Amino acid sequence: MEEKSGLVMVSPQVLTTIARQATLNVPGVVSMSPGLSFNRFLGRVKGREGVRVTVEEGTVSIDLFIIVEPQVNMLHLGQEIQREVTRAIQELVGMAVREVNVHIEDVIPREQGEEGVGESST
Repeated sequence: MEEKSGLVMVSPQVLTTIARQATLNVPGVVSMSPGLSFNRFLGRVKGREGVRVTVEEGTVSIDLFIIVEPQVNMLHLGQEIQREVTRAIQELVGMAVREVNVHIEDVIPREQGEEGVGESST
């Protein structure tokens, strides 16, 4: 008898969480940038701040908005984030990653960033 496999669907929120955690684990990243958006003021994107995920034709595109430490090489940091986020998505979910765009929004010393930004660990 032949077994039939069902469909596996991954929520964009799962991809957002994976991308956020992989980004925050890279040394030199202070936090995700909360950004300013209309939806943020309405409370619609809580937990998604700093990450935008698009899934098209089975591939993932990710935009990351980050705050970094002042002494880091921003080009190398961006490339490391791209590698880590791509690796995490491919290993944990098995989806192809089309692109990871890193937007450096600000430069803040870690101590100030931890107090001033108020990033939650979601």
